[in-house]
Amino acid sequence: MEYVELGRSGLKVSVIGFGAWQASGKAWGADVEDDQIVKAIVRANELGVNLIDTAEAYGGGHSEEVVARAIREVGRENLVIATKVHGGHLRYDDVLKAAEQSLRRLGVREIDLYQVHWPDPWEQVPLKHTMRAMERLYKEGKIRAIGVSNFAVRDLEEARRHLSEASIVSNQVRYNMLQREIEEEVLPYCRRENITVIAYSPLAQGALTGKYGLSNKPSDNIRRGNKLFTDENLAEITRLLKVLEKIARERSKTIAQVAMNWLLREGNVVPIPGAKNPAQAEENAGTAGWRLSGQELMEIESVLKTLSLDFF
Repeated sequence: MEYVELGRSGLKVSVIGFGAWQASGKAWGADVEDDQIVKAIVRANELGVNLIDTAEAYGGGHSEEVVARAIREVGRENLVIATKVHGGHLRYDDVLKAAEQSLRRLGVREIDLYQVHWPDPWEQVPLKHTMRAMERLYKEGKIRAIGVSNFAVRDLEEARRHLSEASIVSNQVRYNMLQREIEEEVLPYCRRENITVIAYSPLAQGALTGKYGLSNKPSDNIRRGNKLFTDENLAEITRLLKVLEKIARERSKTIAQVAMNWLLREGNVVPIPGAKNPAQAEENAGTAGWRLSGQELMEIESVLKTLSLDFF
């Protein structure tokens, strides 16, 4: 496994992390079992994956409790634990309370990376209150690093202005071959400012695995209404999958591994795919330790440029 520093935090994380949104109960489908997810985290760690990402919003804290079980099996010292404060809990006192509850559910004394899940669009809580609370947690040693999620550049700049003794080390955003919005502003800014991009949905919720098609669409509550899986979009994605399958076959890799390795092409991006079982965790870990060639990247890009996807 390869490791990189998370921003300027001093935390060394695997270039492939483990996203635990699927540990939310049955929202991701009837085949999701807590015991299997715990085993998946354990297997991922055996293969060198140390970054585990969860959130209080995932299953109302259930995901954090599942992660806590894995922490007890793996050992706290072997994991970098990342969680997030709910976007509706961004007032000063609410941040402090939420952090205490996450610490309790996770069964740890310190959260390695505590992230603001998303900026508050409803109550318009000023970020200065949120970041003041985050910095207090940092000073008290309850968190080791501060991160954000779903932040545009304007939000990042404002949040950074309200920190005096700590810095923002990461921004967790959606990023995959099919959804590349962050490449316009967020990715260049984060690269310039040494803020690690943690890429969630690196496989576009399964659309980049080759598992789904026109006759086999996901039926779980999370993905059933996702525009990625309309007939029109799936027909377009199939053209890309043919290229990924060719490269995967030549590399003795899987389509999913090729799709996620593409995210590692320029550095500063750490994908956090989910896994429902140990086999999926093994596949995800196999994304590291190699890189797509320049020729392969050109082949992929030539198809990506021609895709016509409709998300509206």
